[in-house]
Amino acid sequence: MAKNQEFDLIVVGGGSAGYAAARTFHEHGGRVALVDGASELGGLCILRGCMPSKTLIYSAEALHFARQGSVFGFTSGSPKADLAAMQARKQKVIAEFADYRRGQIEDGRFELFRTRGSFVDTHSLALGDGQCIRGKKILLSTGSEISVPPVPGLAEVPYKTSDDVLELSEVPDECVVLGGGVVACELAQFLARVGSRVTILQRSSRLLKEFPEEASKAVERAMSDEGIEILTDVSLKAFQTLAEDKISVSYEHEEKEQKRETGFLFLALGRRPSTRGLAPEQIGLEFLPSGHLRTNEFQQTSLPHVYAAGDCSGPHEIVHVAIRQGETAAFHALGKTVEPMRYDHLLTVVFTDPQVARAGLSPDQLKERGTEFLSASYPFDDHGKSILMEAKHGYVAVHAEKNTGRVLGAECVGKDAGELIHSLSLAISLEATVHSLIKADWYHPTLSEIWTYPLEDLAEEILPQ
Repeated sequence: MAKNQEFDLIVVGGGSAGYAAARTFHEHGGRVALVDGASELGGLCILRGCMPSKTLIYSAEALHFARQGSVFGFTSGSPKADLAAMQARKQKVIAEFADYRRGQIEDGRFELFRTRGSFVDTHSLALGDGQCIRGKKILLSTGSEISVPPVPGLAEVPYKTSDDVLELSEVPDECVVLGGGVVACELAQFLARVGSRVTILQRSSRLLKEFPEEASKAVERAMSDEGIEILTDVSLKAFQTLAEDKISVSYEHEEKEQKRETGFLFLALGRRPSTRGLAPEQIGLEFLPSGHLRTNEFQQTSLPHVYAAGDCSGPHEIVHVAIRQGETAAFHALGKTVEPMRYDHLLTVVFTDPQVARAGLSPDQLKERGTEFLSASYPFDDHGKSILMEAKHGYVAVHAEKNTGRVLGAECVGKDAGELIHSLSLAISLEATVHSLIKADWYHPTLSEIWTYPLEDLAEEILPQ
C-alpha cells in the first residue's frame, strides 16, 4: 500500500453534503481530499433524484394539462407521451447542472480520488486503488441506496427502481408500485399520466404517512380521479418470477389472500443509508435504529473528529438540509463558531399534483412539546383563483402560538404548493406573527391570496401583544 498522504479534511462522497463541506473547508484554508468512486460525479440530486425526476414530472403535468381542453373551453386532440423526447429534454436540462458540478469538483481545489475507501483506523482510509490517506478530520457523506425489505422472493425478481423509471424509453402498459411514500407517489402519477395503468400497494393505512392525514386524503382523491388504483393496509407476502418476464405478487388485503401479475414492478419502499464497504462500525461509529449514523447538532459522530452529513446521517433526506449539514460540519471542524443544526423551520415539498408542502412544526410536534397553539385552514375549492384554474384539490393551514400569534408551522396542499409555501416559510424563519402578515399586500386574484383567510381567522382569535 502506498505511503499515507495527510489532509486536514477527508470528505467521502461528492454529493450535495460532501461538496458543500469540501468547498467550505477549502475556502478557509484547509487541505481537502475528496473520495468518490461513483461512476459519475455529481450526487443523487443532480443525476438520479431531484432534477431528472422533476423534469419528467413537469413534462407529464404539461401533457395532463393539454388533455383538459374541454374543461377550459377549447378543442383539444389526444396528445400522447413521447418518452424518448421527454428523456432527451431531461438529459439536456440536467447536463448543464451535472457538467457544472463536475467542473467544480475537478477544478483543482481538492485532491480528488476517483475510487472508494474503507476505514483502516480512526484517521485513515484505504482506497480501492491501493493508496492510503490520513485525515485530521473526516466527513462521511456517502448518501443512500434503494431499500429492499426481506419479503420472500423480492430480492430475486426483476423489479424496477426509481433509477429505471427515470430512464424509461417506452411506457409500460401497466405497473404495480410497491410503496406509498414521496418517490412512490410522485413517480406513480408520472407513469399514469404518460399512459400506464398504475396500481399502488401501500403497507400503511394511507399514502404519504409522514404527512397530515388531510394532505394524504387530498392526494389520494386526486390520484384516484386520474385512474390510479390505490390499495392500502396491504401485507406483502411473496414474489415470484413467471414466464415472459412477468412477476407474481402475493399479498393480503382486507383479510383476503390475493395475487397479481405484472410486467413492471416498481420497488419504491424507501431508501437506506449507504455505508456498506466503508466499515464505519470497525472504528466504533454508532448507528441509529434507522441505519443512519448517529450525529449531534454539529454533525459529529460518536468519534468527535468524524462527521457525517446528508442521507447517511438523516434525519431528513432533503438537498437544502444536506447542504446546511455539510457547511455546519465544515465550520465546526475548522474550529469556527457556527449555529447548530435545528429542524424547527424545516421546509419540505412533494411534487405530486396536487403538491404537498409544509414548513415549520406540525400540530403533532407542537402537542408533543406542550406548546399551546391555534390552527386555521381554508380549502382551495372555495378560493377564486384556484376555482378558475380548476385546481380545487387541497387546502392551506396555519399554526400559530396561542399567546403571541407567532407562526410556528404551515401546510399547503394544492396547485404549486411548493411555490406557495415559501411565503410562510419565510414568516416562520423571521418569527413573524399572524398580525404582521395580514398587514402585507396579498394580490387578488392569486393563489397566494389564499393564505389571508386562515391568517385573518387567527388574527381575530389571538389578541396582539
